[in-house]
Parts: sequence; structure tokens; C-alpha cells
Amino acid sequence: QVQLLESGGGLVQAGGSLRLSCAASGSIFSINTMGWYRQAPGKQRELVADITSGGSTNYADSVKGRFAISRNNAKNTVFLQMNSLKPEDTAVYYCTAHVLSYTRPLGYDYWGQGTQVTVSS
Repeated sequence: QVQLLESGGGLVQAGGSLRLSCAASGSIFSINTMGWYRQAPGKQRELVADITSGGSTNYADSVKGRFAISRNNAKNTVFLQMNSLKPEDTAVYYCTAHVLSYTRPLGYDYWGQGTQVTVSS
């Protein structure tokens, strides 16, 4: 069994910063892409950013230049540094990872439970 545990959400004023962390644990052989999605009330879940095991990154246009994704492969951890936050960034943020495990050797997409980020104006 693989679990993703997120931390770092909270309430911040517009223009402020937050750093999200997500650690994968369990019977992990390797992790390919890790990423962050978000879902605001009444909206569909959307990709915020993702990063491959080699360090290639991809960002939603709405967060380019403000957010930075990084990872520590040795610790199976992914981070999202969020700067210059705006009220429209308010959402539940979900961590995801494509994990190859001993029970799922072809890979499987795991999700965290989500962490709330609220940006006040």
C-alpha cells in the first residue's frame, strides 16, 4: 500500500507565500511523475504543476512565474512553493504520484487527501 501525506496548507493574505509538501510512503519501487492539482468550489480539478523523476517541470499558465515545484527523489517527496498568492489560488490542493510498487509493477496514480489553501484579499 502506498500513501501520500500532504502538509503546508493554510490561510494567507494576498501577496503572501506558502510551501506545500507531500511525502510518499509504502512499498515503493520508484516514482515517475509527481505533481499538484487543485480544485476550487464549483470548479473542476486542474493541474497546477508536475515534475518528472529527471526534474522536468510543467506548469499551468495561471501559476507560471509564481509557483515552483521541486522534489527529493531520495525521500519520495514533492514540494510546491507558492509565491505572490492571489485569492483565485484558493482551492484544495492535491498531491499525486505515479508510483511503481511491488504490488503494482506497471505503475498506478496515487492521490493525497488534499490540503486547503485559502488566500484572503
